[in-house]
Amino acid sequence: PDETMVVGNYKVQAYDQNVKDYMPVSPGIGMHVEVKDPSDKIVLSRTYAAEGRFTFTSHAAGEHIICLNSNSTAWLYAGQLRVHLDISVGEHAVDYQQVQAKDKLSELQLRIRQLLDQVEQITKEQNYQRYREERFRQTSESTNQRVLWWSIAQTLILLLTGFWQMQ
Repeated sequence: PDETMVVGNYKVQAYDQNVKDYMPVSPGIGMHVEVKDPSDKIVLSRTYAAEGRFTFTSHAAGEHIICLNSNSTAWLYAGQLRVHLDISVGEHAVDYQQVQAKDKLSELQLRIRQLLDQVEQITKEQNYQRYREERFRQTSESTNQRVLWWSIAQTLILLLTGFWQMQ
């Protein structure tokens, strides 16, 4: 849904031929993160370290594309890279322990904040599902209308061909 916070945590490891395993990468290697919304507008484009976290808020409902690229070239590093990626969406993206410490909230206040965030996320999901249902209904009605006109056209062509052959 729109206006939803997305948090991605990632870690890059490089394959070491000597150890025959993936190890932490050298300090020069990082990740370029690019996020595009459903209309192909760039929401986030930034270079980060080899291990880190990126955050963005979706301003449009739909599928977002997250692209992770290494900032090194094959000339500098020709080995294999492994990327561990963890994506949290909506109320799952909020670190409530950090919120509690920052805002000095009691356990009850924190739990109320969590419940309010969950209700807000559910409302967003319901609105998004309504939007998708409306789009699907419009597509179905358009398809049904085209099928109706196609069958009417076929019937007319069949009748005209029959009358022409009878003459």
